[in-house]
Amino acid sequence: MNKLYIGNVSEEASAEDLETIFEQWKIPHSGPFLIKTGYAFVDCPDEKIAMMAIDILSGKVELHGKLIEVEHSVPKRQRSCKLQIRNIPPHLQWEVLDGMLAQYGTVENCEQVNTDTDTAVVNVRYGAKDQARQAMEKLNGFLMENFALKVSYIPDETAAAAAPTLGGGKRGFVPRGPLRSGSPGLGARPKLQSDVPLRILVPTQFVGAIIGKEGATIRNVTKQTHSKIDIHRKENAGAAEKPITVHSTPEGCSNACRTIMEIMQKEALDTKFTEEIPLKILAHNNFVGRLIGKEGRNLKKIEVDTETKITISPLQDLTLYNPERTITVKGSIEACSRAEEEVMKKVRESYENDVAAMNLQSNLIPGLNLNALGLFPGGAPGMGPSMGHNAPPPGAQGGYSSFGSSYFGGEGPFWASVLSASSQPLSGQPESETVHLFIPALAVGALIGKQGQHIKQLSRYAGASIKVAPPDGMDAKQRMVIIAGPPEAQFKAQGRIFGKLKEENFFGPKEEVKLEAHIKVPSFAAGRVIGKGGKTVNELQNLTSAEVVVPRDQTPDENDQVIVKITGHFYASQLAQRKIQEILSHVRRQQQPKPSPRGEGPPRGEGPPRGEGPPRGEGLARPSRK
Repeated sequence: MNKLYIGNVSEEASAEDLETIFEQWKIPHSGPFLIKTGYAFVDCPDEKIAMMAIDILSGKVELHGKLIEVEHSVPKRQRSCKLQIRNIPPHLQWEVLDGMLAQYGTVENCEQVNTDTDTAVVNVRYGAKDQARQAMEKLNGFLMENFALKVSYIPDETAAAAAPTLGGGKRGFVPRGPLRSGSPGLGARPKLQSDVPLRILVPTQFVGAIIGKEGATIRNVTKQTHSKIDIHRKENAGAAEKPITVHSTPEGCSNACRTIMEIMQKEALDTKFTEEIPLKILAHNNFVGRLIGKEGRNLKKIEVDTETKITISPLQDLTLYNPERTITVKGSIEACSRAEEEVMKKVRESYENDVAAMNLQSNLIPGLNLNALGLFPGGAPGMGPSMGHNAPPPGAQGGYSSFGSSYFGGEGPFWASVLSASSQPLSGQPESETVHLFIPALAVGALIGKQGQHIKQLSRYAGASIKVAPPDGMDAKQRMVIIAGPPEAQFKAQGRIFGKLKEENFFGPKEEVKLEAHIKVPSFAAGRVIGKGGKTVNELQNLTSAEVVVPRDQTPDENDQVIVKITGHFYASQLAQRKIQEILSHVRRQQQPKPSPRGEGPPRGEGPPRGEGPPRGEGLARPSRK
């Protein structure tokens, strides 16, 4: 996206006038200005400079009495479902951004872009072009906390490649020469490094020593450790610390980290810097809970094994622009180096476990796009290239990046056919469902939030009614959360609740977040869920990895309904819920009166199939946990 469109240009303006403006603001350009009536085009050397030109000039610089508008130049055929939104307030919470974007359609993906600006930038993909167009029209120039949002299209390169050549070119003409490295035809570039880079913070006064004269020191470190090292000098202007990102194998990252610590130690001695220089590791908030462990056991073990003191920055420091926590390690260089290896080992294990679980469930639920959960890391500054890839995970039909969303945020891509196929009534509209989800009683405050703000935001985001039921008694260890809404709303709401419990460390690092969910089904349909001799419920458990139980000897409630209990991690629970709803949908269709050729009423004997009343001791695969 290096080509710029300059709009609202006066008829009196010339190419020289525009060139003067770019020179005045020190914005390089790589070609001449092409002037048309009322607008112009120009190429920039790279995307970063193009974004800088947009931020500095658009709506701020006057030429012959008109404020010029500057945005990415995207031909109509390349205007896709993807938008870039810039100038977002840096402290804006993900939930607020999610709610705003969701007003214009289904957000399939939302990922943060690493820039040198003080404000945040995100790339957003909508489910349809008209949704993206509406968001573009409504949000461009929209004021948020006195920041005017700037929105532009991200070109659809595949549309450009598929378009017929201009200027009389032959249909189907293929240019000569090999594809360039960035061409879509080459697919994803091969991974040569760990998916999770090492991110550290170093005091600003040591950055010069790490770089060395004319970059000699950092070149040597890069060569010796077989790493790619980015020193983000322009980030956080005036800050006391600067981030460094190391892309390499785990061993290469650790070697680079040790060398950088040694450089800082030597510089401290040479400059008589007397303060302690701790190692500060940045880690995405997704992984910190499992690093800490239940009651802090994992972190304590690392401290004991490496003879270091480790602290982690509070959750309150997280913002839209900063999804990372700071892990501060104090000790000798040798001790800090060992601690870095252990900390990053835990972080990488968490990442790999999340990806494995995601891919497994992608295979189980065809078409399911898993970014909707908000349980995976976003495009945080410095995340490795594979964390923003666009290749679908195995089995995910039409899926996009496995990542690209905030931890508790949002996001996309959404659901897929499984969420609607099993729950379509005859009208064609998804029915509202009610699910009772049981969470630890101690987690209620975290779910509700201060003055109920969190649960209100979650309800708006998911499009569901979410209520916490009163406790059963003074010593109740679990509380029931009542969620009412269509399948997509259930998926979003439950996904975020699971994510919140994970984030707040209500479950240990090696134990998955497993919750019990209750679905009420008509008593006459319970036999269908169980199946003959427990066959259906057994198959459900084998397919979904969830525990599915219809407790024996239930007394139907006033609506003649009984409870089905589902226990498992999020993906397993969702798949089991969808399969049960599919069974119920099938039963409901069978109960529909069949049209009579003579216009008569429903045939006699219409009702529940014989032998499918309330369950009476059918064989279940596993006993209820309660």
